Amino acid sequence: MFTLTQIQDSHARVKSGADFPQYIRDLIELGVQKYTVYVVDGHSEYIGTDTHVVSDTEYSVLEINPRVDLEKFKHSLKIHQQGKTDYFTFCKDAAEAGICRWTVDTFAKTCTYYDELSNLIIEENIPI
Repeated sequence: MFTLTQIQDSHARVKSGADFPQYIRDLIELGVQKYTVYVVDGHSEYIGTDTHVVSDTEYSVLEINPRVDLEKFKHSLKIHQQGKTDYFTFCKDAAEAGICRWTVDTFAKTCTYYDELSNLIIEENIPI
């Protein structure tokens, strides 16, 4: 069983996308099997074997572009993974590029990004 406080403590150590693999290792250790981040307001839903927690909103509502700009999102994702943007900037960039949410599967070690119609836009392997 994990708590929202434990997850928030792990997330507080994430300064950029470069810290993401360690964050995922921390979540695996806590027992998180899957989580989804909703770009519109930054709230997240975490699921484990016997635990389900939902975080509060992280920021004011962002408007999600109804049209996906794949190249813009790929660029935003790349620079975020290189540590050049913070979390909120990445979320803002994702919204502008039409990304509605992303889901991390800690078993498959994947991060999958979706648009508002639940179309899979990009799925990446997480280098852990």
